[in-house]
Amino acid sequence: MTASDADPPPKDAPRPNPFSTRFIQPGAVAYLFEPESSADTLVERLREQQWWGEIIGPHGSGKSTLLAELQPELQAAGRHVSTFVCREGQRRLPIPADELRSWNAATQLIVDGYEQLGWFARWRLQRNCRRRGAGLLITAHQPMGLPTLLITRPTLESTRAVVQEILAAFERQFPTDERVTIPNDLLDRLYRQHRGNVRELLFGLYDWYESERRAKA
Repeated sequence: MTASDADPPPKDAPRPNPFSTRFIQPGAVAYLFEPESSADTLVERLREQQWWGEIIGPHGSGKSTLLAELQPELQAAGRHVSTFVCREGQRRLPIPADELRSWNAATQLIVDGYEQLGWFARWRLQRNCRRRGAGLLITAHQPMGLPTLLITRPTLESTRAVVQEILAAFERQFPTDERVTIPNDLLDRLYRQHRGNVRELLFGLYDWYESERRAKA
C-alpha cells in the first residue's frame, strides 16, 4: 500500500513530515523509469536472460525501490518470488532446507545487497539456483558477474522528479492550503552534498522540514 492509498487522517491531526520513512521507503513511492524503460520491459529482459540478472548502482540510487516495483510484475509473470535482504557485514545467507528443496524453474530468488555475502556463500547460492533451475536477481554496488539488468544512475533532474512525486502523494493524503515548497537551491545543495545519494538527500529534507516546522511554532 502506498501513502496515497492509506485512510485519510483526522482533520485535527498534525501533518506528519512528508519525508518520514513510511513515505519514502521502497514500495511507498514508485520508481521513476527512464522513458524507454518500465517494469514490464525489465521483466521481459530478465526472462530473456533466463531469469538471471543484476541491478547495479551506488548507495541510495533506488535499487531497493526498483525491486519493490518489479516484484508484483514478476509474480504476474508466474514467478514464485523469494526475497532476501543482506545487511552490512552479513556473510552468509540462511536459507531453510525445506525452502531450498522447494526451488524449481518457477522460483525467482531476489537478493538485495548481494555483495555483502562472502564468496563461498555467493558460489553456493548460484550453484543451488542452477541445480534447481531457479532464477536469481541481485542488487549490488559493483558488477558481480551476472547478466546486467539495469544500472541505476540518479541525476539532479530525476531526483527532483522523485521529490515531486513524494510531495504530490503527501498532498493528496494530507490536503491543506499550506503546501510544502522546497527551495531549489536547497535541493541542489543536498544533491551535491550527498553526491547523488537520493536516500541521504531525503533524510536531509526530513531534517529541513523539521527545522522549518520548529521555526513556525
